[in-house]
Amino acid sequence: TGGAGFIGCNLADALLRRNERVVVFDNLSRRGSEENLRWLLRRHPRRLAVEIGDVRDAAHVAEVVARASIVFHLAAQVAVTSSVEDPAHDFAVNVQGTLHVLEAARQVREPPPVLFTSTNKVYGELAGVPWALDGTRYLFRDGRPGIAEDQPLDFHSPYGCSKGAADQYVRDYARIYGLPTCVFRMSCIYGPHQFGNEDQGWVAHFAISALAGRPVTLYGDGRQVRDILYVDDLVEALLLGVAAARRAPGRIYNVGGGARNAVSLVELLDLLEQIAGARIERRLAPWRPGDQRIYVSDIRKIGRELGWRPRTPKVEGVRRLVAWIRDNAGAVS
Repeated sequence: TGGAGFIGCNLADALLRRNERVVVFDNLSRRGSEENLRWLLRRHPRRLAVEIGDVRDAAHVAEVVARASIVFHLAAQVAVTSSVEDPAHDFAVNVQGTLHVLEAARQVREPPPVLFTSTNKVYGELAGVPWALDGTRYLFRDGRPGIAEDQPLDFHSPYGCSKGAADQYVRDYARIYGLPTCVFRMSCIYGPHQFGNEDQGWVAHFAISALAGRPVTLYGDGRQVRDILYVDDLVEALLLGVAAARRAPGRIYNVGGGARNAVSLVELLDLLEQIAGARIERRLAPWRPGDQRIYVSDIRKIGRELGWRPRTPKVEGVRRLVAWIRDNAGAVS
């Protein structure tokens, strides 16, 4: 689901290159999804099937899931700001849509693994996690490597609530119904085919703005830190997660670039200026509710259990993203 989105099209391409047959289920509502779908169809005209549909349509979801051996549930309403403006829509897509996927899988005689992409937003603003300001970035004052999976859930914003509810449904369907599931609580994913905007996909948004000569608005002081993860590395984790879902249903993993790929907003702008060779105008705006001063994924659990680690350094990943944006300037801008 969401197979024509940024992560979805990269995952679908990886599967198709392995000679798998893939069904992309997407309503094409997000900007760039039609372009991503055309790209997939050009590359894989034979083994790719397309279903234009919405996860809010339970019957359509059930019909497609019944044909699947693995379900990657990526479809979602992804912007905090949109969730604040229309929480009912956010709930219908993220919670009801996920429940439709789970129920569809539960009705299959041999239920397929269901892998769900959750978010670090389920931890809220990380109340109780000590932080300090150090130059151009915030850091953990207690020296921890990152946020682990045992961090208390603390939903903040309708988006956090809906993704958090879906996250817990996916986990509980493994416990109550024995469904083979796996949850990935993702940090900031970036890379080719990401049509980022101010509300979602901030790394791509910054890069697109930099190349177009547009100013960038920083909410807060710009020294917030995130661990960014190149999309190819996430795809590898998702593929490894299939075996995890079968072997130990209900597992949850924090997935991100880890401490080595942590970067503040202003540091990323500085890097983009070096790569793009142009000055980026910066504007400040008030903090957004629930914004985390620092979020870095503790990726030790997924490393131990799945043997996974990020392979793409942040500088190399950002260079690849900038190159893709330049090659696709007409579609992106």
